[in-house]
Amino acid sequence: MLVQLRRTLSRSLSSVVYRVALAMKPQVIFVLGGPGAGKGTQCAKIVETYGYTHLSAGDLLRAERTREGSEFGQLIDRYIKDGRIVPVEITINLLKKAMEETIQLDQEKFRFLIDGFPRNQDNLQGWNSVMDDKADVKFVLFFDCSDQVCIDRCLERGKSSGRTDDNRESLEKRIQTYLQSTRPIIELYQRQGKVRTVDASRGVDEVFADVKALLTKEG
Repeated sequence: MLVQLRRTLSRSLSSVVYRVALAMKPQVIFVLGGPGAGKGTQCAKIVETYGYTHLSAGDLLRAERTREGSEFGQLIDRYIKDGRIVPVEITINLLKKAMEETIQLDQEKFRFLIDGFPRNQDNLQGWNSVMDDKADVKFVLFFDCSDQVCIDRCLERGKSSGRTDDNRESLEKRIQTYLQSTRPIIELYQRQGKVRTVDASRGVDEVFADVKALLTKEG
């Protein structure tokens, strides 16, 4: 009788541990769109309304670029100024570290918006290699916006953002990088039925109304 009870408790404990581990596995939404499409603004509203954790690949890289003692700071700075995509190993390491630290602080914080990633095939392959069994990608939230609207928004933002890449020369390079490298990734996920598209050319509140309807539907 006692042996049977121990076996039952052991199975129950294993089941609980499994369910906890499953719940803690990061649930990820990739957020993609051109520079200035409003990804950061909409992510902030999603965080406020739904409790996701927002991780911006660009923000993480910019923070690492200025972090005292960073071995990658100068390299990241050079890539960003040239409008090029930073090597995938650096970006994934920063994303993985940020997710792990978030879950360690609060085990219920396992839903993440990863903004501005994956930006090219190399990013995607790196993610699949390192994170495929460590996180579940639910879908890609794609903010669709014309190149001209994106450029106009970034130039306006550049008046107060202090970002070194919010200028016309860098923006033209960033738009080309987006069209050549990121759009094919969006199209790849689209063929898999994993893209949810929102018209981002409108005002913030109009866009967010569509985002809310989409997230409510997805659950």
